[in-house]
Amino acid sequence: MNSMDRRQAITALAAMSASLGIPVQVLEKAVSYRSSAIGQQFKPRFFRTEEWPMVRAAADLVIPKDDHSGSATDALVPEYMDFICAEYQSTGAWMRAWLSWLDGNSVGRFQKGFAALTPVQQGQIFDDIAWPARARPEHKEGAQYFSRFRDLTASGFWSSQVGVQDLHYQGNTFVMQWNGCPPEAKAKIGVTD
Repeated sequence: MNSMDRRQAITALAAMSASLGIPVQVLEKAVSYRSSAIGQQFKPRFFRTEEWPMVRAAADLVIPKDDHSGSATDALVPEYMDFICAEYQSTGAWMRAWLSWLDGNSVGRFQKGFAALTPVQQGQIFDDIAWPARARPEHKEGAQYFSRFRDLTASGFWSSQVGVQDLHYQGNTFVMQWNGCPPEAKAKIGVTD
């Protein structure tokens, strides 16, 4: 696990497990599965050849690369998703249904599959489904799938070495003296003494 120690990884996995309802042991296997993909040509167990570019593009739209962190694909989130979908039939079923909805929406709107769209076009589709409460009736189903995809992307990202580094997670550290909440943190949330 490179620079992330096992205790930090298990803590992160336990949090993801609770939020997704997936046992820690399975998430631990997913992390190992993803780690084995580093530096190798990855062959998905679950995703079909035509689905793989869609998953990679969609994951990077959810968590793009920025100035301080890598993207979802840098964190091998699609590989993580492949493991989870292969292990959990119900997850694989909604994932496949969502990819079908996503491609159908793309073809209906832009006459091309999702992976062939420009990033701007892909973003337009995501803008329509990213907020389920605001989604138009024809996008409600896609919005429900998107929420699950976003959650799975986040769990894959923040259980990865890239994600843990992005959070600057240090694990449990000993504090010699507690001086209360730092003033800048109080100011940020609008709390005064």
